[in-house]
This record gives sequence, structure tokens and C-alpha cells, in this order.
Amino acid sequence: MVIKGTYLSIKDNSGASKVSCIHVYRGSYAMAGDVILVSVKSLRKKRRKFSKVKKGSVVRALVLSTAKEYSTERSFSIKTFINRAIILNKNNKPMGTRVLGPVDKRVRYSRFSRIASLSSGFFK
Repeated sequence: MVIKGTYLSIKDNSGASKVSCIHVYRGSYAMAGDVILVSVKSLRKKRRKFSKVKKGSVVRALVLSTAKEYSTERSFSIKTFINRAIILNKNNKPMGTRVLGPVDKRVRYSRFSRIASLSSGFFK
């Protein structure tokens, strides 16, 4: 569950490391597969000179997974320990060329199928 002020870890190679949510487009909170507006708080140390985003810039992000536990249709309980996201450009395309780690299966069945194909796998 991501609300305003939540910090998220970026899992692509765009150059950002941590972002903070400043607006949720649908409803009062966002789950996996939702688009949010974020502010870049820190950059990766090795990519600071060649980063595609700058510190303090306001960009869109797609939530990949949340730390809030939820149950699936088959009564599995899924919980991750960090909030993860990737940065999108103005056309809702991924700004990075790689997605690090698995993504939630809900992202696979949303309109972001390209992000699902870039990832290393899925978790239920």
C-alpha cells in the first residue's frame, strides 16, 4: 500500500535509487500495477554522472510490489519487505532498459506488458 510520502526503491537502470510518492492517480493508495507521481530523492553512486533522471525531478513511476501483505484468489498470502517501483517517461514507457528482480503477477496482466517481458520473472 503506497500513500503520499512513502519511500520506494527503484529497480531499473535509470539511475535513481530512492523516490518519494507525491501523488496517487487512482484513489487514496496504490498497489502493484498502479502509476504514481514521485520525486527523486537519491541517485545511485556509480550512475550519478550518466543518470537519466536528476535529483529532485518529478517523474511518473509504476509500482512493482508493496510491503503490504495481501491474499490471492487461491488463498496464498504474499508479502514483500520493500516497496519497489520503476520510472516511466511521459508516454508511460520505461525509462530504463532493464528491470532488476521479479515483478508482481498483477503487472503482467495490466497495460504494462513490456515491463513484464523485461523482468527476470514473476511472483504470485
